[in-house]
Amino acid sequence: MKTSRFFLAGISAVALLGTSACVTDPNTGERKVSRTVLGGAGGAIAGGLLGGVIGGKTGRIIGAAAGAAGGGYVGYRMDQQIKELREQTAGSGVDVTEVDGGEAILVNLPDGVTFATGSYTINQTFRNTLDRVAENLTQYPNSLIDVYGYTDSTGSDSFNQRLSEQRAQAVADYLTSRGVATSRIRWQGFGEDTRYAVGDNNTAEGRALNRRVEIKIVPFDQSDVNAAQQAQGN
Repeated sequence: MKTSRFFLAGISAVALLGTSACVTDPNTGERKVSRTVLGGAGGAIAGGLLGGVIGGKTGRIIGAAAGAAGGGYVGYRMDQQIKELREQTAGSGVDVTEVDGGEAILVNLPDGVTFATGSYTINQTFRNTLDRVAENLTQYPNSLIDVYGYTDSTGSDSFNQRLSEQRAQAVADYLTSRGVATSRIRWQGFGEDTRYAVGDNNTAEGRALNRRVEIKIVPFDQSDVNAAQQAQGN
């Protein structure tokens, strides 16, 4: 029997760190450390809301399910989506990994090619890559999508917080403009919050890793829809 994803939010961060620090490449079967889960700044945990989604799943699943296919969404299909995302973004600098113990997909959009320094306007040269990501998301409609924005520690806290929000919103708006249902998408900026740092802010390389936008894809299936409807009814 499949363990419901609703219980993931209650699992401790330490336990999830043990299962998510190493991920399995669905194309090769190789186990490797995910740079989107472990960072140089004290092994911080990244990926926005580990084991959860913005605003909780119950209402969002019900809303998203109305426009989704409604069929099963486990195992092979999720592996297939990861494989296709990697193929569609190859050579762009985008990193695609499993997170939340294999229950979600994280698409890491790199600094520099996605936005110019200090800007939240998506670079024209990167829009073709985002078009392919949007096409993939519409092809696999049974999922919730969170978009997270992060910065490094350079500059004021308020500026970095606002910039992270603007960048996350810019990516979310772009995806919806390319046909991804708005009911599936939420966005949030985390600024320079060190809890989500994946690099050392004392080095140029670490700061570059911390300046990023992540798209988290959380698949759901019919059992999740049923559980959400039951929870809402209660």
